[in-house]
Amino acid sequence: MEKDRAFLGTEPIGKLLFKLAVPTVVAQLINMLYNIVDRIYIGHMPGDGAPALTGVGVCMPIIMIVTAFAALVGSGGAPRASIFMGKKDNKSAERILGGCFAIQVVLSVIITTVLLLWNRELLMAFGGSENTIGYATDYMNIYAIGTIFVQMTLGMNAFITAQGFTKISMLSVIIGAVVNIVLDPILIFGFHMGVRGAALATILSQAISCIWVLSFLMGKKTALRLKKEYIRLSPKVVLPCLALGMAPFIMQASESVITVCFNASLLRYGGDEAVFAMTILTSVMMFAMLPLQGITMGAQPIISYNYGARNAGRVKETFRLLLIVCLTFSMGLWTAVELAPKFFAGIFTPDPERQEFTAWALRIYAGGMGIFGIQSACQMTFTSLGKAVSSIVVAVVRKFVLLVPMVYIVPMLVSDKVFGVYLAEPISDVIAVSFTAILFTFQFRKAMRDLEKPQAA
Repeated sequence: MEKDRAFLGTEPIGKLLFKLAVPTVVAQLINMLYNIVDRIYIGHMPGDGAPALTGVGVCMPIIMIVTAFAALVGSGGAPRASIFMGKKDNKSAERILGGCFAIQVVLSVIITTVLLLWNRELLMAFGGSENTIGYATDYMNIYAIGTIFVQMTLGMNAFITAQGFTKISMLSVIIGAVVNIVLDPILIFGFHMGVRGAALATILSQAISCIWVLSFLMGKKTALRLKKEYIRLSPKVVLPCLALGMAPFIMQASESVITVCFNASLLRYGGDEAVFAMTILTSVMMFAMLPLQGITMGAQPIISYNYGARNAGRVKETFRLLLIVCLTFSMGLWTAVELAPKFFAGIFTPDPERQEFTAWALRIYAGGMGIFGIQSACQMTFTSLGKAVSSIVVAVVRKFVLLVPMVYIVPMLVSDKVFGVYLAEPISDVIAVSFTAILFTFQFRKAMRDLEKPQAA
């Protein structure tokens, strides 16, 4: 396989985006199965399915933080590696790969230690109750052991995608997902392990994916190879990656903070039933967020490579097409959710009353989903161009400036408090997308003008 990834700067944008985005979208949809399949099986466990599903839902904020640390390293390092590849400087790109590998090992050890020592306290703080904490700790005690596999699979797989090897990165996810789907019913029902079986299936599947990813990055087919001499914690190499990865980190880690806020408010106003519904709502939102993330990940190597190669025309054309595709997808899914919310609720629970309540909540919660394609396209383009500050700003505004306060303010303004909690999400989304679109317009135009100056001269 060719070492030169120059096709990123020469092939037609539409064909190239399709070729790179389809595998990453498929990978994200399959990746979604890691948690979705667990929840479907757990929700249908005889007798204690509902409290067990709620308990696993309480684990989600911690799982989001674990994956956010993978994004901190991978989503920050991979675009920088692509930019250096566009500059024909593969040596610097390989230094970035090695440095990011080293920092992920360190982070994995720290995270695993924290989760094993204090998971019960964290789970109680994140919305656990006496009815659900037993299931939550059973799941988290096993999941924590596999933290390093999650970190390596997600973080290092980003470097495979960044080189344009999206089919390989897709296979990384497919292999793990297939193992997970096969093991789930065996361990949950066959060995009567319940939620512990779901957690064990997840970490075993991630371990196999991790072996696949590292084997490729150390092999002969990769353009950027993971070399021993570059596996070091060099601040000059690692810190710029962490700065650029801070926005994706905030986006994902803040989901855990948001989930805590939602769970606390819903537990106060609606009890365990409202928290149960929230577990399903976040699962449905994965149907929107992960495919959008897959589309934008497919565009990232094209934007970063051509930005490094100072090809402004291809950067503009890629963003325009990315925006159209993301917005079309988000509007389509929003329409489906609003027209058939009970269908989505029924995937996770067979209880008719819970289906009715969840369908009602879903229509409210997903109200702003239609325009979220704009947010995704702009956010990834900021990151792909190496614009760390702008990426961080839009991430912080959406989650911390808007959504967290809204979760507590909106219920105070309406008579139905539970309705108010769910309504906070679409209100925040509309304001955040408007802000992001305005900021992006000014920043993107400036970046393109700067890029075109040497060409004009």
